[in-house]
Amino acid sequence: MTYAIPGNGAGGGPRFGEQGGLLTYGGYLRLPELLGQQVPESSPPAHDELLFITIHQVYELWFQLLLHELTDARDGMLAGETYRPRIRLERCQTIERVLVSQVDVIDSMTPQDFLEFRTKLAPASGFQSVQFREIEFLSGLKDPGFLDRFRGLSSTEKARLERRLEEPSLWDGFLAALAHAGFPVSSADERFAAYATIAKDRARYGQLWDLAEALIAHDQAWSLWRARHVLMAERQIGTKPGTGGSAGGAYLRSRIELRFYPELWELRSRL
Repeated sequence: MTYAIPGNGAGGGPRFGEQGGLLTYGGYLRLPELLGQQVPESSPPAHDELLFITIHQVYELWFQLLLHELTDARDGMLAGETYRPRIRLERCQTIERVLVSQVDVIDSMTPQDFLEFRTKLAPASGFQSVQFREIEFLSGLKDPGFLDRFRGLSSTEKARLERRLEEPSLWDGFLAALAHAGFPVSSADERFAAYATIAKDRARYGQLWDLAEALIAHDQAWSLWRARHVLMAERQIGTKPGTGGSAGGAYLRSRIELRFYPELWELRSRL
């Protein structure tokens, strides 16, 4: 038996339970549209091309969520908050662990299976992931040169990247949170003095320390994803160039040592 809730049910809007529901699982998630987006380029379709497409589309969905969470973390720090940004960054770390483990799925594809459809991909390349670059820009690793090196950017995508280059980064947000707590941050010496004070008095500045650690964890997780990705690429294509014309594994390996927050890493050497 279904019990009506005042204001719900017949004549009053939706109610819990399938009877009389106005929304379905598939409709809410737009599953027909979502599941219709995996369209292989090879003909006849190579068996593992569906795997390749699915993995990369899922990455882009996770990237979209990361941008949503990281932007909110940045905005919170700009407003002087510490709790909400840390919670958002911790959620991002969980997502980034999924990104790393997800590489295991595509690593189940053999080089021979990849070669069945790899030539169909050129000149498309993961290098062209706009959301990936947005995450790097938002995290603090801003490189305007990417806009010149990108191929096939739409006007909308270019505008998004330009906006990320111009707007405050997570690092800017962290410095704003420090300033809000009363620390001067205009010079490197002032910032390192602030870090030292926070590190040595976690009873008083625990929230700022935890926030700094959450930024480091985000930085580390992104670096781990880069490292796992380059090993997968080298296992698949060895030293071959990338489909977009990059140096392939060599280019990916050159990105492993990049850091979003070098001052927070250097702090370890100064403690």
